[in-house]
Amino acid sequence: MDEVRHRDRAGTRRRILDAARRLFTELGYDEVTMRLISAEADANISLINRYFGTKRELFAEVLAMQGRFPGVLEVPEEQLPRRLAEYVAERLRSDRGSPIMAALIRSSSCSEIHGIIRDRVTSAILEPLAERLPGPDPLFRATVATALITGSGTLSQLYGPDAIDAPDEETVVRRLTAVFEACLRL
Repeated sequence: MDEVRHRDRAGTRRRILDAARRLFTELGYDEVTMRLISAEADANISLINRYFGTKRELFAEVLAMQGRFPGVLEVPEEQLPRRLAEYVAERLRSDRGSPIMAALIRSSSCSEIHGIIRDRVTSAILEPLAERLPGPDPLFRATVATALITGSGTLSQLYGPDAIDAPDEETVVRRLTAVFEACLRL
């Protein structure tokens, strides 16, 4: 009986998270209510409160679902500028946007969650990148690179797969590699 209850709890929690991610992505933080999430997830609103607390805490959990900068930083130091360039080029030419980036863009005007957004970008991109950089001012250099990464995500959300008009992906990667080399070098 406890196993069934535990499985139901995990399934309900997953449905709530999935519904919240879809709604935050489509509507942004301000437009989403706990009642809307409850209806979308087919879950009692009291369960949302029990599992996640406030809407703000649920939004933070949705952002945390993305994980850290997936697989991008796990390359030797000399390959890092090119790997970052490949990641950004892929995002710029992709026909599927990042749901997390869409949620961030649609929610960025809400001052209530600026701290959550800042913490998420810091823990997912900025700090892991700064930890990889040798020499002085790694946080500054990582911040400049993070601005490029997040800005490309915004551009991709606004323009879709036509965000960049280049003859081929390798041209984009070469240009972005040069930019990341400039951002990251001592």
